[in-house]
Amino acid sequence: MASLSAFLQEPTVTDSAPLKFKPYTRQSIASARQWQFMSPELREAVEVVSRVLPFRTNAYVMDQLIDWSSIPDDPIYRLVFPHRDMLQPQEYAQLRELVLFKKDEAAIDKLVRAIRMRMNPHPAGQMTHNVPRVNDAPLRGLQHKYKETVLFFPSAGQSCHAYCTFCFRWPQFVGMDDLKFDASETTELVAYLATCPEVTDVLITGGDPMIMNTRSLAVFLESLLVPELAHIQNIRIGTKAVAYWPQRFVTDRDADDLMRLFEKVVAAGKNLAIMGHYSHAVELRNAMAQKAVKRIVSTGATLRMQGPLIRHINEDPASWAELWTTGVRLGAIPYYMFVERDTGPSEYFSLPLARAHDIFQAAFQMVSGLSRTVRGPSMSAFPGKVVIDGVVTIHGEKLFALQFLQARNPDWVRKPFFAKYDETATWMDHLVPAFGKSKFFFEGADEGFVQAPTAKVIPIRTAQRADAGRCRQ
Repeated sequence: MASLSAFLQEPTVTDSAPLKFKPYTRQSIASARQWQFMSPELREAVEVVSRVLPFRTNAYVMDQLIDWSSIPDDPIYRLVFPHRDMLQPQEYAQLRELVLFKKDEAAIDKLVRAIRMRMNPHPAGQMTHNVPRVNDAPLRGLQHKYKETVLFFPSAGQSCHAYCTFCFRWPQFVGMDDLKFDASETTELVAYLATCPEVTDVLITGGDPMIMNTRSLAVFLESLLVPELAHIQNIRIGTKAVAYWPQRFVTDRDADDLMRLFEKVVAAGKNLAIMGHYSHAVELRNAMAQKAVKRIVSTGATLRMQGPLIRHINEDPASWAELWTTGVRLGAIPYYMFVERDTGPSEYFSLPLARAHDIFQAAFQMVSGLSRTVRGPSMSAFPGKVVIDGVVTIHGEKLFALQFLQARNPDWVRKPFFAKYDETATWMDHLVPAFGKSKFFFEGADEGFVQAPTAKVIPIRTAQRADAGRCRQ
């Protein structure tokens, strides 16, 4: 049996010896050579918790990003491997008994379903308020929360090179088909967008669209380049591949074709923005990851860096500062630091908003102006993206200063508001309005959590003109 010290002394993979993508799941992780470095307790947690939350990693993450001498505290290990504390103690005990001893699959499925539904599988109105309807039927695989931006979920992109344990889209990966967003083709997307002249941005998301081969991705991207969608200015692709499998942009068989596809989109007059999900500075230290950034930006596309602030993983301001400054040096743009959403194992990962603000402020102070394009800490809550601008004292009252960066109602954007300072609050719902008010300005019967007024529904089969009317959101 190979020792850990011998493993750590093995040479790292270089461009001259590219990896072939090799995934690991609950069924195959025991075949990875690193499995022997994990204690029985850690192995058990993988077997039990992965019944509830999706588990998938790959050889690059295992070999290049995880420091196996530091598990379980290594940040990337915690980022991709399940831990028993991600479930409530009684849930873990019950599931452990069923999985390891009783082996009752029917009982396991029932308990797993109950745990998943407790975990708020679709936060911020994703399923109830964000899905557009045409001809009084929901459009599968689309979300339209903000006036300018439509999200599209191609069915072929509803997986990832590896799964983050905190992922707020975890229902996409666990077989909960009734809670899944996906679309197999773009006909309805294009028809819907043609009725929405106010939409300027389309975000192709998942999962991870970069799990698709270039030929498949081209079908979706090229459908947005037609003349009737001239109002679409920005095409975004959300991806974690820049961190979990940068070979997708460098050494994969169709990596060069992918770069040509990016160039084609840019040449068509669109801004192609790769929304790169980075969780820790280590993800951008590897030469392959840095080369991926350079290749992306060389096509004329932009690469914007974003990720959530997560307990156990990236609480160190210096890690954020290193990530942003390295990205800027390579040509990327720091974009968002998010607050971990109230879904999945949020009790395990969430940080108080006060601490999130302190971490962001400390990291912000460490970087030059070129990295200060980053915004945060930002909550993607039901009414919109709410950023904590600072902690202030007004008339002797300590407060959070807040504002909407984006909102269901555009009139709310950039309108400052205040909440009582609370050292324990971890999400928008925990905050109380300042100055003795009973509700925030966006709450209430008249203004509440509703979308801006919309006009008639445009039948998708008969819509002929992009300016035929306001699309339904």
